[in-house]
Amino acid sequence: MTENPSPTAPDQDRSWVRLTTLFLGGQAISLFGSGLVQYALLWYVTMGTQSGRMMTVATIVGFIPMMLLAPFGGVLADRMNRRHLIASADALVALSTLGLLIAFATGHGSYTLVFVAMALRALGGGIQGPAVSALLPQIVPTEHLGRVNGYNASIQSAVNLVSPMVAGGLYAFAEIEWILMIDVVTAVIGISILLFLVKVPAHAAALAGSETSGLQDLREGVRYVIGHSFIRRLITYFAFVNLLFAPLAMLTPLQVTRTFANDPLYLAATEMAFAIGMFIGGLVIGTWGGFRSRIVTTATAIAATGAISILLGIPISFVLYLVWMFVCGVLLPAVNTPAITMLQMATTEQFMGRVFSVVTMIGTGALPLGMIVFGPLADRFSVELLLIVTGACLIAIAIVMMLDRTAREREPGLAVPSAEA
Repeated sequence: MTENPSPTAPDQDRSWVRLTTLFLGGQAISLFGSGLVQYALLWYVTMGTQSGRMMTVATIVGFIPMMLLAPFGGVLADRMNRRHLIASADALVALSTLGLLIAFATGHGSYTLVFVAMALRALGGGIQGPAVSALLPQIVPTEHLGRVNGYNASIQSAVNLVSPMVAGGLYAFAEIEWILMIDVVTAVIGISILLFLVKVPAHAAALAGSETSGLQDLREGVRYVIGHSFIRRLITYFAFVNLLFAPLAMLTPLQVTRTFANDPLYLAATEMAFAIGMFIGGLVIGTWGGFRSRIVTTATAIAATGAISILLGIPISFVLYLVWMFVCGVLLPAVNTPAITMLQMATTEQFMGRVFSVVTMIGTGALPLGMIVFGPLADRFSVELLLIVTGACLIAIAIVMMLDRTAREREPGLAVPSAEA
C-alpha cells in the first residue's frame, strides 16, 4: 500500500480543490464559534480568579478527556466514515455549549458547569481531531499536502485573529450567553457543509468493515507507531516540546493580567497579535514550504520559539510584548505544518487515524501535564521565570533534533527508500 491514499483522479480534474475549500471553509466556520467560546470561558476563569491553580484545573478538564478518548477516536476514524464522525463530534460540542447557555440564561452558571462544558468539548475534540487529520489526505494529493497544510494553518490563524476580537468586544459589552449562542449557530452551519457539500467516499477500511475488536485495532496502531522509527522519534520530540509549551500557551494570559492589566481588551490584543503572526506564518510556510529538510525547518522554528519565550520572560512594555507574541505566532506554523505533513506522508492509509490519535493523545496530554507542574509553580514563582527556563529547554531540544542523524536520514520525501513500514 502506498504511503498516502489520495487517488490520482482528483488531481487530474482538480475536484480536490473544490472539496478541500469546502471542507476547510466549513471547519473554519465551526472553529470560529468554538474560538469565541474558548476565549470567553478561559477569560471567565482567568479574570474571575486570577489563580494559577484554577487555570490548571481548566487546563486539565479541557485536555485530559481528549487525551483519554483520542486513541479510541483514532480507531473509529479508521473504521467509520470520517465525515460522519467529524459531524457527530461537532454536534456533541454544540450540545454542550447549548447546555451551558441554558444554565447561564437561567442564572445557574458557575465555574463547575464551565469545567463540565470544557470536559464535554474536549471529548468531542478527541473524536474530531484524528478524523480531520486522517480525512485531509483522502482529499488532497500527496504532492500538495504540505501547501494545503500551510494554507490550513493560515485559515485557522485568520479565524483565531477574528475570534478574540469578537469575543473581547462581546465579553466586555454583552452577556456570555450571546457568545455561546454564536457557537451553536456556527456548529450547525459547519455540520451542514460537511454532510451535504463535502462528498468524499468512505475510505476502504470503513467500506469493508472490520472483523477485529476496537482494542485489537488500538494495539495494532500502537505497535505500528512503536515499530516505525521515524514516526516514533518525531512524536517523542513533540511530546517534550508540547510539555515545554505549557507556560507559553496557557500562562501568558495570567502573565498579562498580573503584569499589565486585568482587562479583556489586553487579553484580546495578545491573542490578536499571536493570531496575526500565525496567519502570516501559515502563508509563508504554505508558499515557501520551508527548507529542503522538514526536520531542519521544524527544529529551527522550535529553537526560535524558545528564544521568543525567553524574551517574553523579560516584559519591558506591553507593545514590545505584543511584538514577541506576533513573532511567536509567525514561527508556530513552521513548527507544526512540516511535522503534520511528514506524519501524513510516512503513515499508511489504514493506520492514519490511529497514528493521529496517538499524536492527539500525546499533544493534549503534554499540556495538562505541563500545567500540573507549571500551574502551581506560577503561584510560587513569576510566569516570567517559567518562560525563560522553558525557552532554554526548547532550544536544547531543537539542537538535539537537528543533530539526530537517524531522523534526518529517514525523513519521508527526502530519505532513501527502505523496507521499513
